[in-house]
Amino acid sequence: MNMTHYMELLAVNQPWNLIIFMAIPVILAETLAITELYILFTRKFDGAIYYLNRFAGIAVGVYFVGIIYYIVTNAVIPITKAGEWRTAIDVIAVGSYVIAGLPLIWIALQEFGLVNRALNQMGRLKIHAICVSLFLVFGHIAMIAGMVDPTILGYKDAHAHQMSGGNAYEHCDPALHQQMMNGNNMQMPKMPMKNQGHTH
Repeated sequence: MNMTHYMELLAVNQPWNLIIFMAIPVILAETLAITELYILFTRKFDGAIYYLNRFAGIAVGVYFVGIIYYIVTNAVIPITKAGEWRTAIDVIAVGSYVIAGLPLIWIALQEFGLVNRALNQMGRLKIHAICVSLFLVFGHIAMIAGMVDPTILGYKDAHAHQMSGGNAYEHCDPALHQQMMNGNNMQMPKMPMKNQGHTH
């Protein structure tokens, strides 16, 4: 089965790529989302949960800066230059994954006090909730699109095509092939003659 570059990234170098590009960012983002809900319901802007929320927001944002830089420089730019995108579904999968990290970077910037300085605690919390929601939407689009077989949209693996093309006699009937090699007296079937009784 052919796969998108997104799925290929997670599949190679097991288990490290899966941990680096999926497990760590998802755990941090889910921690952020769960603590976000707790703060929204309790309105407690202090204590362990609040500081865990801040830590998760900063950590996942900074982490995604590194991930996005790596993917853009080592995948997006080279693949685009080489024209090796595996149909639109491949672009959607990788693009959505990169976009999903941007709202989390915004949360980190807010926690560092670089943006949204004029907002109060509730205002900043609402921005948190919106950014987490955007991450979940684009993150799931990336996962769903990434699992799609790109051949559905017409992608053809050139390497696989060459491999199959090199075995031109793969489906040759062995018995027929042996007869041809041994020079057995194979005769073409005689076609019935039409109008054999016709006389001029």
